[in-house]
Amino acid sequence: MADFNKQTVLITGAGQGIGFAIARALVQQGANVLLNDYDEDLTLKAVETIRADGGSGQCESFPGDASDVAFIQKMVETAVSLFGSVDMAIANAGITIFGDIFTTTPEAFQKIVELNLRGSFFLAQAAAKQMREQGRGGSVLFMSSVVGHQAHPGLPVYSMTKAGLEMLAKQLVIDFSPLGITVNAIAPGATLTERTLDDPTYIPIWSRITPMGRPATVDDITNAALFLVAPASRHITGQSLVVDGGWTSISPPPV
Repeated sequence: MADFNKQTVLITGAGQGIGFAIARALVQQGANVLLNDYDEDLTLKAVETIRADGGSGQCESFPGDASDVAFIQKMVETAVSLFGSVDMAIANAGITIFGDIFTTTPEAFQKIVELNLRGSFFLAQAAAKQMREQGRGGSVLFMSSVVGHQAHPGLPVYSMTKAGLEMLAKQLVIDFSPLGITVNAIAPGATLTERTLDDPTYIPIWSRITPMGRPATVDDITNAALFLVAPASRHITGQSLVVDGGWTSISPPPV
């Protein structure tokens, strides 16, 4: 628990699902979290829930567009103003739009790329600049996906962005390592969230085709994320950790 005590963490897209679970776990373990989501009501509700759940850390809301570079910079400045530092940045915000190569519109393409890639890149940049100024290192974590490793029907742009984030984690090792900043990616497989649980076929299908016999829970992904950003893991960088119950080893389609 001491690993995260008084550490300041930025998390985008954390109003619910995986991002929310990571934020809650960090607060419970003593971190101060600035929680972002595009949906203001969802952001405020998430923060209220995390505070009610207890923990020695603090949690504050910062709703807005995580693909907007000026907004990202303001988020960093706000974290410093509230908590005095930025020690970790988790680029969790992302969007999925289904459509094959023949039906994907330029508008859909741009929307996915702007949030998944642009937002993640500039969050890493802004956070790392602050970490450089502080002079004591830090951690950056990108949220990839198993479809960054294996082709999946209807996700050509999404999968491209997720593979791109994993390459970005490798590339940034060059710039970040001399500063003591680690940068990694986590690639969740099928995971039970508010969105996926809306589909009554999700659990039976993914339980059947996942070697471990079930989809991941948000806690499964959270445990892996906290491992990668923890100060105790400061010699792990440029890596992508797949958390999918073995699905990418055999990769049966969800049919």
